[in-house]
Amino acid sequence: MATTGRLGHARADIFMSRSAFAAALSEHPLATQATGEVLGAVIEEVGLMPDLAMVFVTKPHAGALEDIVSAIDDLLHPLVLLGCASGSVLGGEHEVEDSAAISLWAGRTGPVLPVRIEMARESPLGPLLAHGWPDRIAFEPSALVLMADPFSFDVEAFLSWLATHHPGLPVVGGMASGGTGPGGTRISSGRSISSSGAVGAILGPGVEVATVVSQGSRPFGHPLVVTRAERNVIYELAGRPAIERIVTQAHETLSPAELTLLEHGGLNLGRVIDEHAESFGRGDFLVRGLLASDRRTGSITVTEAVPVGTTVQLHLRDAAAAHEDLDAMLRGHHAAAAIVFTCNGRGTRMFDMPDHDIASIRRHLGPAAVAGCFAAGELGPVGGRNFLHSLTASMLLLDTRA
Repeated sequence: MATTGRLGHARADIFMSRSAFAAALSEHPLATQATGEVLGAVIEEVGLMPDLAMVFVTKPHAGALEDIVSAIDDLLHPLVLLGCASGSVLGGEHEVEDSAAISLWAGRTGPVLPVRIEMARESPLGPLLAHGWPDRIAFEPSALVLMADPFSFDVEAFLSWLATHHPGLPVVGGMASGGTGPGGTRISSGRSISSSGAVGAILGPGVEVATVVSQGSRPFGHPLVVTRAERNVIYELAGRPAIERIVTQAHETLSPAELTLLEHGGLNLGRVIDEHAESFGRGDFLVRGLLASDRRTGSITVTEAVPVGTTVQLHLRDAAAAHEDLDAMLRGHHAAAAIVFTCNGRGTRMFDMPDHDIASIRRHLGPAAVAGCFAAGELGPVGGRNFLHSLTASMLLLDTRA
């Protein structure tokens, strides 16, 4: 790496790099040492003054987040810098759960715009507003990376707002998992630390982007139409009691071991996103969990409203299904970098091996620059619409334009 000019001055200075993207992970227990290690590795690979840098720290380093982002800003000089404290992070070839670690990602993405968002109502009867969202974006947005406080930020209301104002803009991100209650979250934009709202970056046309959302489950049986329901309680599927349909399809298609998993909370319901599609496959369903079942009425209760006429399919969620789904969703993708938000219910809480998700990413993307964190709810598009998920691995894949 060669450098010219004075650090911190005009961005016209040339800082040579070997790669458009870089990522590094340090498990050093001292925040100062860990920050130095990841900075050295990233600068060596991508050079100075990248367009976007993101740093993810685990709880032992959360108190030092202000010092960490200040050091990154002083030495790396990214145009946009985002930070987040979470329970666990990933980078390189490892996932570090519940112990000290810092994961740093940086890339030359082209146009990028930072955002710091708070949700508020203009008046008791007024529209929902995303305060902090820019009035004007000087480029065509290609994606939004977002990290939010789960205790103060109504992310579903924001996604609804965004669908109206920027339809089709994919959102990839997560709800910060580093806090245990209101006021405990630590997210950052630049050097500024916040415990509420959301921080993010709007990416422009400078890079090729793609999204991957693995909902950690696989469909079984065949699609069914909801024929009787009230809000989130489904009474009938294809004209028969919901529980009866579930039992029939499960015994027709699942093994004894899978039936046992189903009985211990492995059943989920996938709702078709595009009812006009000729057929439905993996990635066409928004998967939601079941809250309860009532054998007296034959009904099931899911986590959100399912209108009559909706096409649904039963899904099995367990470690094997999650492995299969992630592998299937990554297949065929090529990228130079990935920013990953995986659920804090995954990792060794779901799989019987460490580093599961990042190992799957490595098998498909090879030496890509990968970093991210474990979230308390993941953001990602399914069927062209953005949703808040759980037990999901959501990622933004980036590549240089030819």
